[in-house]
Amino acid sequence: MTRLLKPLLAALAAAALSAVVVPAAHAAPQQTEAAPHTEKVQQETVRIATYNASLNRSAAGELLRDLSTPENQQARNIAEVIQRNDPDILLLNEFDYVEDYAAVDLFRQNYLQVSQNGQDPVEYPYAYTAPSNTGVDTGVDLNNDGVLGTGDDAFGFGLFPGQYGMVVLSKYPIDTANVRTFQNFLWKDMPGNLMPTDYYSAEAQELLRLSSKSHWDVPVQVGNQAVHVLASHPTPPSFDGPEDKNGKRNFDEIRFWADYVAGGPRASYIYDDGGDRGGLQPGSRFVVMGDQNSDPRDGDSWPGAIGQLLEHPRIQDPLPASRGAVEAAALQGGANISHLNDPRFDTADFNDNPAPGNLRADYVLPSKNLLVRDAGVFWPKRGEPGSELTGEFPFPTSDHRLVWTDVQLRG
Repeated sequence: MTRLLKPLLAALAAAALSAVVVPAAHAAPQQTEAAPHTEKVQQETVRIATYNASLNRSAAGELLRDLSTPENQQARNIAEVIQRNDPDILLLNEFDYVEDYAAVDLFRQNYLQVSQNGQDPVEYPYAYTAPSNTGVDTGVDLNNDGVLGTGDDAFGFGLFPGQYGMVVLSKYPIDTANVRTFQNFLWKDMPGNLMPTDYYSAEAQELLRLSSKSHWDVPVQVGNQAVHVLASHPTPPSFDGPEDKNGKRNFDEIRFWADYVAGGPRASYIYDDGGDRGGLQPGSRFVVMGDQNSDPRDGDSWPGAIGQLLEHPRIQDPLPASRGAVEAAALQGGANISHLNDPRFDTADFNDNPAPGNLRADYVLPSKNLLVRDAGVFWPKRGEPGSELTGEFPFPTSDHRLVWTDVQLRG
């Protein structure tokens, strides 16, 4: 399939679907300096990416305010990173949820569809977003501090409902009629879960949801085939105490996808927000993606957390890498010196002194029935094009890097 045929395929598929969209011209994407396709790969592949964009704000309404004009420097930087890498399907983590796609539409119109620093604009006619557990108060003192209604007492940590939300952007139609969300799935309903019952009260155990944000299965129609975007953003395995409630929740949030893609009896306990049960059907094409907040060998993860996906029999790890991450680890030192994981696979630039250092936290993990053609992390070395977009100065962008994988749909 040539990339020039994508607009036609998208239009034909859209006629049979009920995706939530803002109508826009579906222009053929252009090559970029940051991660160019070869001519052969360009004719055959779909680029799928995840990016923790740090487009979260400290109060409701602030993101709408910032995106209402094309002048917000951070949003311009994020848009430029996206334009340089030009993914066909993109998951953004830490994008505050606003009803009626208001923030999503402003970001598309004022930033992505406007050239940033000479880059070609990029258009995503299709989008999906939904409520997040972050900032939604439980009415229970979850952190046992004697105070109700704090960010720690929400279903997922947040200062207002929807903080740190997610959005999927796509050049292909999204089959919204068949999206499955798992926002309300209860942690206690996962067999063999790691919930620290000696920490949480009986009341908390009964109502606590598994997802700190949400888990989404978003089918994207690529030609005549569906690719399931399995999107999530598990809680960081830190900011807790000896009970390790966040580390254990992170493990189980990741485990959810491992069970879901296994399907069959292993996924029989799973139910979605509409009441349907079970996991993916055998033979489904999927990509597990998002900021999983878990490094295979370093950081504070519960042992084996991300390994549940990396070693899964239905999943492949393209091992996206960058030279910039190697350079950053060497220059920054600190915790990076003692890391066990190869720094070229790092995707996040965290505090180095005393910890945790730079980590591999963000993943695009295709099913084994997709053919991986290429993969990478947008982390240029100093002085390379776009390197100013990955640091603190002269202006902040995000402490995470965009991670992409090019896949070919077999047969």
